[in-house]
Amino acid sequence: MSEYGDASENVGTNPTTATHMSALIDARLSRRSVLMGGLATAVGFMSASVVTAGSAAAAPGKGNGNGKGKDRTGLLGYTPVPLAFGDQVVVPAGYKATPFLPWGTPLLGSYPAFRPGQNTAAEQEQQVGMHHDGMHFFPDHGSSTRGTLVVNHEYTDEQLLQVGSKATPRPGKDVITADQVRKSQAAHGVSVARIERGRDGAWALVRSAQNRRITANTPMAMSGPAAGHRLVRTPADPDGRRPVGTLNNCSNGATPWGTYLTCEENFNGYFAVEGTLDPEAEALKARYGIGGDNYYWAARDARFRLSAGNSNEVNRFGWVVEIDPADPRSTPVKRTALGRIKHEGAFVHTTKGQRVVVYMGDDQVNEYAYKFVSSGNWKSLRARGKSPLDEGTLYVGKFGEDGRGTWLPLVHGTPGLTAAEGFADQGDVLVKARLAATSVGATPMHRPEWTSVDQNTGAVYLTLSNDGGSASAVKNAANPRVPNKWGSVIRWYEDGDDHAATSFTWDLLLLAGPGRDAVGVAPDGSTVLAEDAFGSPDGLWVDRDSRVWVQTDGTQPLGANDQMLAVNPFVTDADGRPEIKRFLTGVRGCEVSGVIDTPDQRTMFVNLQHPGDGVPEATWPGLDGVTVPRSATVVITKDDGGVIGS
Repeated sequence: MSEYGDASENVGTNPTTATHMSALIDARLSRRSVLMGGLATAVGFMSASVVTAGSAAAAPGKGNGNGKGKDRTGLLGYTPVPLAFGDQVVVPAGYKATPFLPWGTPLLGSYPAFRPGQNTAAEQEQQVGMHHDGMHFFPDHGSSTRGTLVVNHEYTDEQLLQVGSKATPRPGKDVITADQVRKSQAAHGVSVARIERGRDGAWALVRSAQNRRITANTPMAMSGPAAGHRLVRTPADPDGRRPVGTLNNCSNGATPWGTYLTCEENFNGYFAVEGTLDPEAEALKARYGIGGDNYYWAARDARFRLSAGNSNEVNRFGWVVEIDPADPRSTPVKRTALGRIKHEGAFVHTTKGQRVVVYMGDDQVNEYAYKFVSSGNWKSLRARGKSPLDEGTLYVGKFGEDGRGTWLPLVHGTPGLTAAEGFADQGDVLVKARLAATSVGATPMHRPEWTSVDQNTGAVYLTLSNDGGSASAVKNAANPRVPNKWGSVIRWYEDGDDHAATSFTWDLLLLAGPGRDAVGVAPDGSTVLAEDAFGSPDGLWVDRDSRVWVQTDGTQPLGANDQMLAVNPFVTDADGRPEIKRFLTGVRGCEVSGVIDTPDQRTMFVNLQHPGDGVPEATWPGLDGVTVPRSATVVITKDDGGVIGS
């Protein structure tokens, strides 16, 4: 994230004394003598899924019948690319990467042309938003050539947005206009774009009534136990059910009924606080890091000014928002049953009994991993007019040194969540989800990021980015390094192959970093080889063949550009390291964030966010004669028309 983003994710606000994940991983690794002796023993309890190169096996205890016995030794069939430091997107030989749908692309309405720094707020509302992040492709009836691409836009670079140049100072609080605020709000949110692949293989935007922009000013609804709650009522909405807008849209999810989930992450930095708030609001302000007015919206939009007796607007952000991409007239809905945190993602998985499970991370140092489980079969709930995302239980993770873990329910009235402990009802629990998770003893982590589930094995993966150098970062078994500059990826299996279970078995997939040398020494503790060096894992997705795609956002070894790698968890070397191959490197200053493919796996979409950040001469992607850097989607295809990664 750029200097104008919210860096508070690296500053802990969690007062918990619970054992940190780093200490848990440390104990777990020490018990298995891994850091200097190989990774294989660290994941030894999953021995059936850890095999040496040249052999392969399915994960143990998997009962879904998908991919059993499949030879997975050849999942990563490409030649990896080296670390990069330039201003071109690099992919393996035999692949092509093409920029697509950059910020400012005319999307709907009058389709206004992009004019850097000159477009009005009204025009930006009709153009693709800024700083692409999570996304999903919704195919037309299984098509791999036509569908809807939905893209999150996390934040804005005000110099580029307002004046079209990094050379001009950013508009300040004392000079920002109402139109500039509305333009900034219009560049946030979500873009819904109809796209298709032509006979020449090139993808193009389709002018369609289905194209849509959802912004910080789009009318919304609120559902679930916190809808109408005293903590989400405002003078403009005394019923607490009609919030306006979504912002800081980071990662995403997609439901089996065809809707898109966008996640509100660093919402805290958009608000100005005037004076002292009431005690309850002050407690929430401290725990969520509220304040900063990073975008100066409060100067022209009263919604973003908090004061005593008028402090609830901020509680209407920090949710997962459900959007129907097929209906441009539909109202987005904030699903409060999934809790109010700095949502990094909301990966949706269904159990054998068709219950919906949503895995989520809270992206700040010393925060937690969560999951939501619907109360019943999602088809039955919808048939009865109920949302599967409103009816269910929110849990938070507790990870043990012995490799076992428990999902702790965040349910009012249970120990730690009673009125005597500051939670008057379930609405309180959800609005104060961070406080609730701390109260029940969840395991703090080093910035829990994206989650994903392997549909073949049931394995759940979670990226832990790093500790940001925070002095408050602590250690536990699942977060072994302090300071933790490079981050890690952990994995777990739910008991009984049931993702609605309340217990699981976990261990480490890898510790990122500069890597081990030829004799296996890694002073930084990383469990990757030097040629696979990477840091700050963030974006994450497991494809249909069980490739684990890992994207980075932050410090890279040798100061290299951010990148995307693929991991084959079924093949390891003699020291137990999983097979890793670097697939893509971005341009200078960018973050690689967001990845999805078409059903035939022959087109992959990847987002590059804030390209050229801190690079005055940056021009990527350089489309249509525009020389200012613009976030964009990259379309990746294989020259032989084959499966991406094969």
